[in-house]
Amino acid sequence: DYPTADGTCERDYVHVEDLAEAHLAALAFLETTAGSQAFNLGTGQPVSVREVLRTVERVIGARVPVTEAPRRPGDPPRLFAAPGRAERDLGWVATRSDIGSIIESAARWHRSHVFSKAV
Repeated sequence: DYPTADGTCERDYVHVEDLAEAHLAALAFLETTAGSQAFNLGTGQPVSVREVLRTVERVIGARVPVTEAPRRPGDPPRLFAAPGRAERDLGWVATRSDIGSIIESAARWHRSHVFSKAV
């Protein structure tokens, strides 16, 4: 019942490899800058939960069981990063920002690491 296009909340999903690169950029930044800083890391583009589910189903070729539940108290409809400072100060931008690419990468990893060990 969120006031969004498809009624589900929207979040900023970022690829784990982008996050790793951001952390390396932050370490390099700390080598030349006194004190600590805080940076928003993300794509700056929200994606709905329903869109994530549709993409997962497309990538894995199967339906994902879903149980819809009431909204959590205080849960905002849209929540996403403002990564401009990370780009300016760290020279970092999420380059794997497409939700399809993120999910395809995760599925590849799971197929080669998780599911192969269960067989």
